[in-house]
Amino acid sequence: MDEALNKLAAFLGDRLRTKLLASEVALGELTIEVQRDAIPGVIQLLRDDQLCRFRCLIDICGVDYPEREQRFEIVYHLLSPWLNHRIRVCAKTDAATPVPSIVSLFPAADWFEREAYDLYGILFASHPDLRRLLTDYGFQGHPLRKDFPLTGFVELGYDDELKRVVYEPVKLMQDYRGFDFLSPWEGMDSAIPGDKAGEARDRDAKP
Repeated sequence: MDEALNKLAAFLGDRLRTKLLASEVALGELTIEVQRDAIPGVIQLLRDDQLCRFRCLIDICGVDYPEREQRFEIVYHLLSPWLNHRIRVCAKTDAATPVPSIVSLFPAADWFEREAYDLYGILFASHPDLRRLLTDYGFQGHPLRKDFPLTGFVELGYDDELKRVVYEPVKLMQDYRGFDFLSPWEGMDSAIPGDKAGEARDRDAKP
């Protein structure tokens, strides 16, 4: 399997040239990194070339690396049922630069790209209907970004006077509490083996 994928990687290197930034074969899959603007051409080559025949789009997803200048990585997973090969195509972008849509090549990419836009804020140029998919249209932010707060910005509630669902600022109903995770047996008189916090407490209690 790895030998066939290495041959495929060499073939793609010859065809894509400067559009191909990196390639790696690992765990029975070929991963390639390409230039962002080259995505449609690369996907079309993988789909139509008889040596590739990746005609099944499995998934499109995003990854967030906030410490990088181009913080987002868009990842395409494709399958060739004829050759029994899998390939992962990656490209980098930032929050303001769109990635070319591949809906015209794979109609199934429609909702995948909408999901990446909804959850990460990744933009797709020439998408026919780029709007939120999983969150509400009035949702603030993109919940899978690493800098998105766990509590969110707003919460939904039903207003009896207005007779409709309304957005309200998040209210935390419980104060912060500190937990001693090293000592799960607070009620014991003596420390159990491995209970570092309990052993320290017993030493401090001795005269």
